[in-house]
Amino acid sequence: MTALALSPDASKTTGHTPGAGWLFRLHRPALYVWIAVVAVLAAGLVWLWGPLTDSSAAAWREYNEFCIKRGSCHYDPDAIVRYKDVYGYTTGALTALPFVVAAWAGAALFGRELEHGTAQLAWTQGLSPARWLATKLIVPTILVTAGTGLLVTLHRLMWSAGDGRIDTAKSWYDNLTLHTNGPTTVAFALTGLAGGALGGVLLRRTLPALTFALTGVAATRFLADQLMPHLWPAVTRVTSLDDGYQSAGLGVDSGLVTATGAHIADPGCGPTSVSSTCKTVYDGLDATGFYTTYHPESHYWPLQLTTTALVVAVATALAVAAFVLLERATATPTRGGREASV
Repeated sequence: MTALALSPDASKTTGHTPGAGWLFRLHRPALYVWIAVVAVLAAGLVWLWGPLTDSSAAAWREYNEFCIKRGSCHYDPDAIVRYKDVYGYTTGALTALPFVVAAWAGAALFGRELEHGTAQLAWTQGLSPARWLATKLIVPTILVTAGTGLLVTLHRLMWSAGDGRIDTAKSWYDNLTLHTNGPTTVAFALTGLAGGALGGVLLRRTLPALTFALTGVAATRFLADQLMPHLWPAVTRVTSLDDGYQSAGLGVDSGLVTATGAHIADPGCGPTSVSSTCKTVYDGLDATGFYTTYHPESHYWPLQLTTTALVVAVATALAVAAFVLLERATATPTRGGREASV
């Protein structure tokens, strides 16, 4: 990327420092690509939300009515497969979006400009390093939040339209659906943006900054998945040894309940209604039932909001670290021993 968007006389002719317009000029292709990606995914989600959900739900009604009850199979399998395929494509693309943001932020938005000197040129034209970084974070943050937020909202509406109507619809706690239905996906995208800023300032090279940002998003998502079930109090359900485990939700823990009420590990034998030999195993452990600790669907928003707050805190910490490192890197000592920005 060249520095043509910032002419050497820009600040002199206008009488003030360059505004956010230079950012749009410098990254106009990326803006167009972002708009196109959001538009295509939004169109796919709206298609799913209306026609595909309706046709798939109708096919499942016909299947259950004719194939299961009457024994005369008559339904539209193509409608079911089409819904499943488009759901998988759009959900996968929305899941990958934070990684795309991270790659762009680390490579083009920060790493390449610091590596090729475009950023340094901007600092010589009245745009301070801190303001340069702030503009490069604030403007994309608005665009990324708006675009990703729109897609997450459409995905939630689309999923809700098929919930209970489509037999093979993903559960609310399916890993990909869990995040693409809520604001954690937006938070992951902002983490990628902030990680790209920190990687660019820290490494000042395109590919290392890109790798740093991608690794940051992957690590944040992994930790969010591990921590989410523990960020809100779960419920515990106890069932008999004959019934086995019975729960529907985001699992936290499970095992056996002893006669003293203690919770112990399950050797994995299974319910006694299935295997009579399991009774001997459980008698030896003094077990009286199974326990399952999980989150029901009513916990969806508490889990989403607490996890989103945690991920946003990570993104904020990355952004603050980028500002601190940039200030230190662009400060030069003066004669009096104090520091002044370049």
